[in-house]
Amino acid sequence: MTVLQVADLRFGYAGDTLFEGVTFSLAIGDHAALVAPNGAGKSTLLRLLAKEIEPDGGTVVVKKDISVGYYRQSHELVAKGDVLSAFLSGFGDIVELREQLVKAQHDAASGDEQALAHLAHVTDRYHVARGDDLEHRVAAIAAKLGFSTADLARPVASLSGGERGRLHLGVILAQEPDLLMLDEPTNHLDLDTISWLEGWLRGYRGAVLVVSHDRAFLDAVSSQTLELGTRGLRVYPLRYSEYAIARQGDLERERALMERQQAFIDKTEDFIRKNIAGQKTKQAQSRRKMLDKLDRVAGPEDVWAVAERVSFRFAQAARSGDIVLDAKELAAQRGGRVLFEGVDLLVRRGERIGIVGPNGAGKSTLLKLLAGKGDRELDTGNVRRGTNLQEGYFDQHLGAVNPSNTAVAEVRTIRGDFTVEAARQYLARFRFWGDDPLRVVAGFSGGERSRLALAKLLLEPRNLLFLDEPTNHLDIPAAEILEEALVGFEGTVLLVSHDRRFLETVTTRIVSVRDGVVEVYPGGFSDFASAHAPKSEAPKRDRKAEAREAKKSDVPPPLSEQAKKKQHEAQKQASRDREKRERRFKELEDLIAAGEKQLGEMRGKLREDPAGDWAKLAKMAAEEQALSRRVDALMTEWTRLGEELSG
Repeated sequence: MTVLQVADLRFGYAGDTLFEGVTFSLAIGDHAALVAPNGAGKSTLLRLLAKEIEPDGGTVVVKKDISVGYYRQSHELVAKGDVLSAFLSGFGDIVELREQLVKAQHDAASGDEQALAHLAHVTDRYHVARGDDLEHRVAAIAAKLGFSTADLARPVASLSGGERGRLHLGVILAQEPDLLMLDEPTNHLDLDTISWLEGWLRGYRGAVLVVSHDRAFLDAVSSQTLELGTRGLRVYPLRYSEYAIARQGDLERERALMERQQAFIDKTEDFIRKNIAGQKTKQAQSRRKMLDKLDRVAGPEDVWAVAERVSFRFAQAARSGDIVLDAKELAAQRGGRVLFEGVDLLVRRGERIGIVGPNGAGKSTLLKLLAGKGDRELDTGNVRRGTNLQEGYFDQHLGAVNPSNTAVAEVRTIRGDFTVEAARQYLARFRFWGDDPLRVVAGFSGGERSRLALAKLLLEPRNLLFLDEPTNHLDIPAAEILEEALVGFEGTVLLVSHDRRFLETVTTRIVSVRDGVVEVYPGGFSDFASAHAPKSEAPKRDRKAEAREAKKSDVPPPLSEQAKKKQHEAQKQASRDREKRERRFKELEDLIAAGEKQLGEMRGKLREDPAGDWAKLAKMAAEEQALSRRVDALMTEWTRLGEELSG
């Protein structure tokens, strides 16, 4: 059932069009990723779909009686009541009953018979409304999002920014809407919680539209990718990593089509110039009319092209000693709670160490201790520093940038020898163009502040880097470019991150901080993740009891008639399910073969001379791209089924 239909949507600010021609639909069960660089309008599009703002043109139709849940990056929560009430806020009747129940419990404490009778009445109504079941379900979600039973009684006003983000996410998930829209839901989550959210979303029956810069998360939760551009929306029935490959082929085909048409136009115009005043005047005039009516094929819009022009290059630094850091007996406590103690860590030149663990475990605290930025009153231990170190520190809270300065002024705090023009040219490497370098940092987005902080960090030679969540506000291309720069970095890196793809690419060793214990794992993040992958648990068995039963008799006890019937039905159902998968597997083989044959024919026609009918050629190219995506999706399903059948 289709729950959302968007047609020819257009929106802009101050007369400048942000995007137009956006058309797509979502049905129950569709899980889609909305992708584009920072500033392209992803969050704006979600606000349009949520009817928070009006479009300049086009339509957004949400099917009648469809419930919509929308998680915003700017999680504005009413700061009143306790956490449990906030979690239940999407269920007005239940919340009202719960408030009555709390008041009735308070009144009944006096022992008055009338108050006790009223308490019994309200309690019955609360049970009938299944308030207890809802509380249990909400408490389970709250626990997975890092809220303990005691936290549920805390006032919302006492929560930190990160806790409010997780609370807002839990409020939306608890409602289980038909259409769920999530804007950067992993920003305040640790690795454990991200993994839980992935599993929750994979099993979610409603429609999901998610915006995220976490590539591993997108691959895990979405089966189609929507690419937002200024000229419309491209729909790929593929996961993000598959889309990233497929789009390159589309762009190459579209560029080739445009180049072929341009060659035809150039050749025709040359003929017109040479013959307009000669014997072939009529032919020249005819061809000019033909060119005037020609539908010009627009060049493909590469939405990531500008984003990929970020340039993270580390300045050449001196070589450090082979031993960079030698930490002994490190310990830290916060709020009366010991985060870790007795930590020893030897860091050698060229290592790239990732620090991972749950929120609040002490990852950033450990990084600060190693960087010599710990709290002298709360932290203990010793860190011996190697020779010839040139250190740089990236703070996830972006304290390294002064909000009252312009971007140019920030650069010149590091390089006073830079002229304004030199600073602007340097900032252009980080996608600050036009008047951006002259804007005050207070008006920058999180992504812009991150790029500015990294620009400052890279201005001076460094051979030891401490990075606390460096990709938090970066879009996907910027994160990938930073990955490449760090992999090629000749110095030493210690970093905290929740971005699994980033950790997989960059790290050579992992330090895990969890429940007061710090453990060091050789190998990169992939090795660490494999070692900590949840094992499939077999049902627990009483092996002593089994042994006693085996001694009594090697013959299994006879099944009851009802058990035999159930077993027979289960075997028949399993056989039917397998036959169904085998039929689908064969059907997919035929569909893929037919699709590849059709693709071959279409590509052959695309290589032929269009004889001036460029509109037809453009239509054929679009059909070929759509068919190519369908074949890719069929191949993905065929591979998955093949693995299931051979398992």
